[in-house]
Amino acid sequence: MIETSGVIEKEQGNGFYLVTLEQPAGHQCLCRAAGKLTKFRIKLLAGDKVLVEISPYDLSRGRITYRERNSGGPGPRRR
Repeated sequence: MIETSGVIEKEQGNGFYLVTLEQPAGHQCLCRAAGKLTKFRIKLLAGDKVLVEISPYDLSRGRITYRERNSGGPGPRRR
């Protein structure tokens, strides 16, 4: 698996996101949120920096494995 970082451009629906990658500069791929992101219901919004895993066999699809935290914002809300 190839691991690279990118920025979410927009949500496509059905859990898919259009991500612009940084390493092949400007390359866009269609990505889904990985297991723990969906399990813990982590919200992904346009403009978020994320880590993406891409298969070397299909560079047009990937899996979002991590969302970087926003600096300067308040922490998570406790219930």
